[in-house]
Amino acid sequence: MKIILNYILILPIALIWSSISLADPLKVGYIYIGPPGDHGWTYEHDQGRKYSVNKLGDKISTTYLENIPENADAVRAIRKLASSGHELIFTTSFNYMDQTLEVAKEFPNVKFEHATGYKRADNVSTYSARFYEGRAVIGHIAGHMTETNTIGYIASFPIPEVIRGINAFYLAASKVNPDIKIKIIWNFSWYDPGKEADAANTLIGQGADIIVQHTDTYAPCQAAEKAGVMAFGQASDQSAFCPNAHLTAIIDDWGPYYAERTEAVLNGTWESIDTWHGMKEGMVVMAPYNTKLMPSKLIQEAVNMEVAIKDGSLHPFTGPIKNQAGEIVVPAGAVADDGMLAGMSFYVEGIDGDVPQ
Repeated sequence: MKIILNYILILPIALIWSSISLADPLKVGYIYIGPPGDHGWTYEHDQGRKYSVNKLGDKISTTYLENIPENADAVRAIRKLASSGHELIFTTSFNYMDQTLEVAKEFPNVKFEHATGYKRADNVSTYSARFYEGRAVIGHIAGHMTETNTIGYIASFPIPEVIRGINAFYLAASKVNPDIKIKIIWNFSWYDPGKEADAANTLIGQGADIIVQHTDTYAPCQAAEKAGVMAFGQASDQSAFCPNAHLTAIIDDWGPYYAERTEAVLNGTWESIDTWHGMKEGMVVMAPYNTKLMPSKLIQEAVNMEVAIKDGSLHPFTGPIKNQAGEIVVPAGAVADDGMLAGMSFYVEGIDGDVPQ
């Protein structure tokens, strides 16, 4: 009788354990604008994917689709993941916004996370990083380091994120060097190594001795090194590809966010939210400063800026700030609110040229 009782007590536990161990992992999908080998934007998103896998283990399985254009191809790619059992999908480029919403309507039980966008739904969250904080730091560095007072800036698309970065960079650079000028080339692409290198060489030919970029590869930094000028990496530490030019880079650290949001789906607490984190939360990180190129005093100033941004005593968009027409857009002592920053579509005073329409 005792043996039978023990069997009855143990059996339910064994059955429960079996159901847990045999449960299918949560399928998580990622849509990439470029290849993980770009060692820039997509590389860091893929590092974030790997971080979540390392943290959550066999609770999840992940799939990524790379080199997906921001057009109808994206709809097909997102739909492919949603229709193949992926319960959480991260779409990692701004112009996937409408495509993500379109597929989300078709799959209301699938959770979607769209990077750098602003349109949400019950099953669509948005997330981005305050890259402009890092742009202020590199602007400060560039203002001190340039000898020609000319900075070359390679931009991707004229969306608020990119315009905001140009303005943050210029405001910080011009604060320490009022004579500075930036020359901007709009590439109208995120990932095009050849086009990015050509843009860098054009800017160097126009007198730029520092190259800044808001595109996805290390090609501009390599072009800068070949020409004997300096550069900042983009989205990840790119110093291995251009060690004699690379001053620092803004690193996009997506890992903790990806793990947190995936875990929320696993435990049933996921909800549609908007996330905009920066240095304080660790989503924006500065790569190591190049001690061979940068004086120690300037490195300390950059570190001090990081600390001040984190504790809130420094905001890159502190007034007075004027637009190109000379109109005050941020009064003295005030800071630009998130509404202005999120929708920024103008250059600040001192930047030559027009924002492309």
